[in-house]
Amino acid sequence: MAATSAGVGEDLVVSVRDLWRRFGATVALAGVSLSVRRRETRVIMGPSGCGKSVLLKHLVGLLRPDRGEILVFGQAVHGMPEAALDALRIRLGVVFQAAALFDSLSVAENVAFPLRRHRRMSETEIAARVTEMLAKVEMVGTESKMPAELSGGMRKRVGIARALALDPSLILYDEPTAGLDPLTARTVDDLILRLRDDLGVTSIVVTHDLVSAFRLADRLAVMEAGHLVAEGRPDEIRASAHPFVKRFLGTAAHSEGARS
Repeated sequence: MAATSAGVGEDLVVSVRDLWRRFGATVALAGVSLSVRRRETRVIMGPSGCGKSVLLKHLVGLLRPDRGEILVFGQAVHGMPEAALDALRIRLGVVFQAAALFDSLSVAENVAFPLRRHRRMSETEIAARVTEMLAKVEMVGTESKMPAELSGGMRKRVGIARALALDPSLILYDEPTAGLDPLTARTVDDLILRLRDDLGVTSIVVTHDLVSAFRLADRLAVMEAGHLVAEGRPDEIRASAHPFVKRFLGTAAHSEGARS
């Protein structure tokens, strides 16, 4: 969706316009348009294989669209050369579905990795920054542990600490509660909400977890088979008359009870 005025345009962090992507005979994205405003938490939800993670990969330039536009911080990601993409990615924090920690590095080394790659800092400054980031996710004291020694929820929190290390303006979460038990998933949800409130960052969360989606979202987008079928505030999505949205939300009643 294009901005309608200078003021609105300045408030946009992400703007996706008529995005199409095909993999062989499969249409992964079919004319998706979406905008995300500053300090907003936008949740993109839908079943596995609907295209939501493909959309996320387009936002960071890991995939290129067949057609359409992607603007992040006003910059055209869809046509950006790799060197410029690297510079843009420094302003983004990405939390991958499986945390994507380096198995051969300790917790502290994982969090320090982007600092060593993108910042000129002394080891003392790096150590202080690592401690600061781990404190934000309540993981101080785990610096020397290896990823294999951590639970799934702990790995997710370390992944979030690493994503925060470069002080990003936009954080992208890919299935942040996937594979977690309800109690741990709620802990991760609470962390995402606290970081939003404390840091004022813009967040995009991709998930098929209905409970997390409605707990986290300022606005929701629902995807089905590459199509964006509904958008709105949580109450608007709950009241949607769209047949797929009604079917998709039909499982929410049982899930919500598990985390209430």
